[in-house]
Amino acid sequence: MATNPFIINVADALHGDGMPVTVHRSGESPSRVGPEMIAIPKGQPVEVEATITPLGAGVLVDASVTAQLEGQCVRCLKTLTPTRTITISQVFEAEDGFIVGDAETDEDKGSGDEIRRIENDTVDVEQAFVDEAGLTLPFNPVCEPECDGDTDVPAPDGVSGEENNLVDPRWADLEKFL
Repeated sequence: MATNPFIINVADALHGDGMPVTVHRSGESPSRVGPEMIAIPKGQPVEVEATITPLGAGVLVDASVTAQLEGQCVRCLKTLTPTRTITISQVFEAEDGFIVGDAETDEDKGSGDEIRRIENDTVDVEQAFVDEAGLTLPFNPVCEPECDGDTDVPAPDGVSGEENNLVDPRWADLEKFL
């Protein structure tokens, strides 16, 4: 069975001499990481580079994943396969009370601000990468620098209103106000 490259052993940093530890992991992505139109597909080879900084009863994991994405241009529908690097910075706690503050109220529960746990001297950074990919990867990816223009996909009719200066019929009644 292949090992999950998003599960990182932090024992050396947590129980070591207090110095940051660098870890390199590689393997196949255990799940899809990214939004609907472009993402790291499940099974895609990924390279994870992490620096684990001890924080007493917790660790700070600064990590980056580099992988080839798969997606589709929303303009010309061509397949996109860029290689990208996604970076995260995440705190994990070894024991309760690592971060002390006001008592958690009912409205705070499930807010996403929970500190993730260190389990058996390992941390799982997969969800942090899923969250970051959803925030940083384009929701509507396009060809870079731009689409070729020699596509078999016809331009949408009546959507932009640019063809023959036609006004979208949904907005035609507004012309009397101009």
